[in-house]
Amino acid sequence: MQTKIVISLAAAALMGCGAVAPAHAAGDLFIYNWTDYTAPDVIKKFEKETGIKVTLDTYDSNETLLAKLKSGSAGYDIVVVSSDFVPIFAKEGLIQKIDGPKIPGYDNIDAKWKSPAWDKDNEYSVPYDWGVTAFTVNTKFVKDPGDSLKLLFSPPEDAKGKVGMFGAPSEVMALAEVYLGMTPCQTDPANMKKVSDLLEAQAPSVKVYNSDGIIDRQGSGETWIHQAWNGDAARTRAVNPDVHFIFPKEGVVGWMDNMAVPTSAKDPDNAKLFIKFMMQPENSAMSSNFTHYASGIAGAEKFYDPAMKDAPELKVPADLKMQFTPACPEAATKLMDRVWTKLKK
Repeated sequence: MQTKIVISLAAAALMGCGAVAPAHAAGDLFIYNWTDYTAPDVIKKFEKETGIKVTLDTYDSNETLLAKLKSGSAGYDIVVVSSDFVPIFAKEGLIQKIDGPKIPGYDNIDAKWKSPAWDKDNEYSVPYDWGVTAFTVNTKFVKDPGDSLKLLFSPPEDAKGKVGMFGAPSEVMALAEVYLGMTPCQTDPANMKKVSDLLEAQAPSVKVYNSDGIIDRQGSGETWIHQAWNGDAARTRAVNPDVHFIFPKEGVVGWMDNMAVPTSAKDPDNAKLFIKFMMQPENSAMSSNFTHYASGIAGAEKFYDPAMKDAPELKVPADLKMQFTPACPEAATKLMDRVWTKLKK
């Protein structure tokens, strides 16, 4: 289920302080972002500085976002797309060229995220936040979690019904491929059968396949083991200190989420204003302090809260294998769909 939040504080804020709206102030901005991934303070500040009213809708997977834009009825000005899906959205004509290097603030992007493999020259997108995917463990119930993905994919008998997995086939299978020592986006049916067999054997232990609500499920003890992003894990630990993020010896899936402008955007100019705003280190840090994911903007770390700076979930070991999933070819996507359909029957 998608949630919807409408934030329209600009008029009241401007009237209350007697300020004059800036020259750019006009109209609306419709954002479509991951659940729990947009800091309310960021929206308030943007509205106050620009006079633009922001409407936010949320989703739980890249697949949901893809389907929404392909339906042709979205009407969003900004979407946040994961690195492996940017080429897909561009090829499908669902996002427009924004010529990132020409947007003021582009120079603030950390050098390692400029012109990335998924979007050369940042033609279609610019970085938002980045992180890694592995899993969390509630050590109140799992006393010795170890350092292997085996705990997630082959959990002990007493954890039956206490395991949570993402609701997106691409993310579930990408981590399964890491565990099995495979390269991502498998097109070999024999290897995908191994992935399928692994997930089928795990399934009796899985309580839910859902990318939403992880913080609540792990924090409350409803699940003991859960596939997770490291930022959500940090936020979960703040709720329940028994929950720990594991950097498994087999490696993790790395990802970067990126801001893009749909081809169907009603107001691409306001979208670029928001992108410019988010490429300022202080604003990007405000977002990171909320999401607990690392910013792609150089200098943002100077504005991190102490809890953010000290979060163990963000201290990715230097020698950890990190596999960024590329955009999968159609043959790989079809195999994933087949495995997922069988798993969910």
